[in-house]
Amino acid sequence: MPPQSLDARALAALAANPGCGRRALLDGAGVPKAALAQALGSPSGFGQSQFAFMRGHAFEARVKADGGTELLRLTHACLGGGPEPEPGAASVPDLTAAGPEGRAARTELALDEASAARTWTLLDHPMLALDVAGTPAFLEPDAVVVAPDGTWTVVEIKSFPMIDGSADAAKVGAAARQSAVYVLALEQVARRLDPAPEVRHRALLVCPKDFSNLPTASAVDVRKQLAVTRRQLSRLTRVEDIAATLAPGTTFDVTRPAAELAAAVDAVPATYAPECLAACELAFHCRDRARAAGELTSLGRSLRADLGTLATIDEALAAARGEAGDPDDPAVSALRRAGALRAEALAGGVRCP
Repeated sequence: MPPQSLDARALAALAANPGCGRRALLDGAGVPKAALAQALGSPSGFGQSQFAFMRGHAFEARVKADGGTELLRLTHACLGGGPEPEPGAASVPDLTAAGPEGRAARTELALDEASAARTWTLLDHPMLALDVAGTPAFLEPDAVVVAPDGTWTVVEIKSFPMIDGSADAAKVGAAARQSAVYVLALEQVARRLDPAPEVRHRALLVCPKDFSNLPTASAVDVRKQLAVTRRQLSRLTRVEDIAATLAPGTTFDVTRPAAELAAAVDAVPATYAPECLAACELAFHCRDRARAAGELTSLGRSLRADLGTLATIDEALAAARGEAGDPDDPAVSALRRAGALRAEALAGGVRCP
């Protein structure tokens, strides 16, 4: 089975949960997590519908039609970058090459040439390489625009609508996190060039306007997401370090029996949180395991952080009953106080509204 390559969406989810060795190893090895979840008996509905997929492709084709005339107009209107682009005058270099490594090298050459030429240039689906915990990830943004002033801009084209100049905050946030990954990869390319071009920290988000199929755009500041992504990716444990802890012969072959697969998956430590349900195909399997073990993270990261050294629900309940825990621990003290108030309320027959 060919490995499943990392994309910006997977990297954004990985950066949001850097402590999960399970996801780091499976993504680094290219294991198809949707097929793995199906084989484990915990399938998820994670993914995009065929209708949304086709609608997105049709909208992207419309945005990039006529040599990207409309896309470059939107870029200039939102971010400037030099004189207004003339219709059909922009350069659209051919980025085809053999394999992802070849496409990444061709993209870097095209970026260098466009920066030197100082003309409007549209790179359609360029290929960028990014090292993630010792594993190369090849990323393919929707587009990168090089302006006459030499700046590089990441373009994200989405099919969700922008109504009265604003879009769904959750979807815009997800697009910003993906764009931050692309910006991070572009910065690595820029540092290898002399002189190093400027990579904008504002991405261009292009969406349908209101309820039509006409494109509109907005500049999205991704500096916060970029800082978080850079910090979180640097904290990821290297894949070879995680793999070294596994028994020889461990496999994640989805054709193996479910019991064998479950044992292999459970051998890799995971850090489950409810947020995983929106970002990882294995979330249902990990949630079942976390609940069975009584892990506090199954109730949310904020609760786990509030309770400090207490790692399980049983430990928290024992601390609340005064049966365990260091009384000088602020979390234990707060739990005991809450437990005493609850017992007092129940003993006095106090009824909560």
